[in-house]
Amino acid sequence: MGHLDHAAFGWLTPVLSYAMACAGAALGLRCTVRALGATGRSRRNWLLTAASAIATGIWTMHFVAMLGFGVSGTDIRYDVPLTLVSLLVAMIVVCAGVFAVGYGRDRTRALLLGGLTTGLGVASMHYLGMAAVRLHGHVSYDPVLVTLSVLIAVIAATAALWAALNIKSPLAVTAAALIMGAAVSSMHYTGMLAVSVRVTPSGQALPGATAMQFIFPLAVGLGSYLFLTSAFVALSPTTGRPGAPASARPPVESIAH
Repeated sequence: MGHLDHAAFGWLTPVLSYAMACAGAALGLRCTVRALGATGRSRRNWLLTAASAIATGIWTMHFVAMLGFGVSGTDIRYDVPLTLVSLLVAMIVVCAGVFAVGYGRDRTRALLLGGLTTGLGVASMHYLGMAAVRLHGHVSYDPVLVTLSVLIAVIAATAALWAALNIKSPLAVTAAALIMGAAVSSMHYTGMLAVSVRVTPSGQALPGATAMQFIFPLAVGLGSYLFLTSAFVALSPTTGRPGAPASARPPVESIAH
């Protein structure tokens, strides 16, 4: 069996990946709060921004954490198309979950549906990302830990969406983001604990790209996207009070559409 190292750079990758998950969650929750206070095209745009922020945060968290992943006795490469598919899956599924909440008539049903969808999306992104790993050997999973990681993902997503619907104050949003970041990170590391690798030493070159060639630049790019979007959201003016009814808001919104 190959010895698995989940933190080859010490605390750097776990801490950085947690920060990424929190940043994505905070931005996503903030945008969802803004979306619920908007109408028409404006609501749709805020929800799209929220979904892209949450998905980017989760995906970047996973792959920043993967930068610290190593197996003794073999190099590791990443299948580029499959890694990109995992990002696409995260975007689409989180989008479906966020929109279920943003447009749901029945709050409870929308929340459960959105949480389940988003949670399964996060989990499928994680395992697709793991499927993109290329190494000399055979990767197997502990089914109990895999099930637990999926369960954590669904509960975390439901809790985060509940927070987006019910929490308005910036301090509470920050707390919710820290909790969501912790939940996403624990889902990731639970999923990683489920992994065992039987190494078959080989001199053959592995297909795919190294983490530094591909994962690192992509993570930096997505991290920059999160940072810039956060700045944009922080600076964009709020239209009326988030809690104000549509009629109490300035008429500019309706003219814009």
